Amino acid sequence: MSARQMKLGAFLWATGHHIAAWRHPQAHVTAGVDIDHYVHLARTAEAAKFDMLFCEDAAGVREANANIASQTSRSIGFEPISLLAALAVQTSHIGLVSTASTSYNEPYGLARTFLSLDHLSNGRAGWNLVTSASPIEAANFGSTGLRPHADRYERAREFAAVVTALWHGKLDGASGLGHDGQNFSVRDPLDLPCSPQGAPVMVQAGASDAGRDLAARTADVVFTAAQTLEEAKAFYDDLKGRLAAYGREPDDIKIMPGIAPIVAATEAEARAKHEELQELIPDDVGVALLSSYLSISDLWRYPIDGPLPELPASEGMQSRQALVIEQSRRDNLSIRELARHFAGARGHWRIVGTPAQIADELQARFEGGAADGFNVMPSYFPGELDTFAALVVPDLQRRGLFRTDYQGSTLREHLGLKRPM
Repeated sequence: MSARQMKLGAFLWATGHHIAAWRHPQAHVTAGVDIDHYVHLARTAEAAKFDMLFCEDAAGVREANANIASQTSRSIGFEPISLLAALAVQTSHIGLVSTASTSYNEPYGLARTFLSLDHLSNGRAGWNLVTSASPIEAANFGSTGLRPHADRYERAREFAAVVTALWHGKLDGASGLGHDGQNFSVRDPLDLPCSPQGAPVMVQAGASDAGRDLAARTADVVFTAAQTLEEAKAFYDDLKGRLAAYGREPDDIKIMPGIAPIVAATEAEARAKHEELQELIPDDVGVALLSSYLSISDLWRYPIDGPLPELPASEGMQSRQALVIEQSRRDNLSIRELARHFAGARGHWRIVGTPAQIADELQARFEGGAADGFNVMPSYFPGELDTFAALVVPDLQRRGLFRTDYQGSTLREHLGLKRPM
């Protein structure tokens, strides 16, 4: 039996993570605004002893083409912190992690909101820090354009420092301990006591050099994307290797790559499920999604069955752009093939097979030094989360790789993280 156990997150996303999930006959098309749907997902994940629920967010319609956006149901959903506050009273153990941007928020308000969620849930809250890389979001906040990548991360570093100081009660302007920095000025302490878990858990998802450095400074959990074992291990080793410079130890961060499993009793059935989903992807939707991640608006002017063109440097999601370009070159994929592949899991690791095959793959990466756990991204809800919880989790438990019950009550306890001083 393995002494070390993997961590599991359940990444919630309305109808599911596959771009065509809403078209699947077993998907819940109006899931994004159905609280009962989310309560079912949360209770399913908690019954399976997942460490946390994870919610993504974007402050704008994701696809620039409104017709395409309306086809996908991807832009319909609750504001995630409000959603998790509702789920806090419907659950008792599972962690509650929400994305919030440092580009379009202010530290004091965000720190207060997440600390409130932490108290409402008795110490189960986490903040996924992002810097927002979409010009579509920028247009909704009076911006004339997307901030340069370096500027976004400089703001994020100061933002995180201010939020952490507020959570730890280290800011009080009346005592001469206010913050007056390049981007923010904060005077008052928060009107809440310290977190039940010391501080909400900090999650970070940037994989660029600046993103990795920010994670090494501030993060407790890192959500990343990697297609191959070699890519995953290289990221894992690089990030863990940066921690010593900030007085931290390797186990102070849990690295949890995204996985998109499709599970069935036989491999043939699993592959048939996968192909059924792939056939539901309209080409315009797939290419639009690919365009948004590559930060290129005119991808349609290139032959869809030709190779991905050389792309200019972007101020957008640089790490995800690099991942997509690398895969297109490595696997010699056309734009159509790349769009269809990317639409299935948005660049994350897709695994298709039986419960034992899925567990084998997860065990290999976990024990091979490429992950501390995984953020599970079901293709469509509720079916694929139900299947993973019912078939894969018990296999991991039989192998001693995953808990059979919660040993603590806070998210930090689930993740095996130190209580911050």
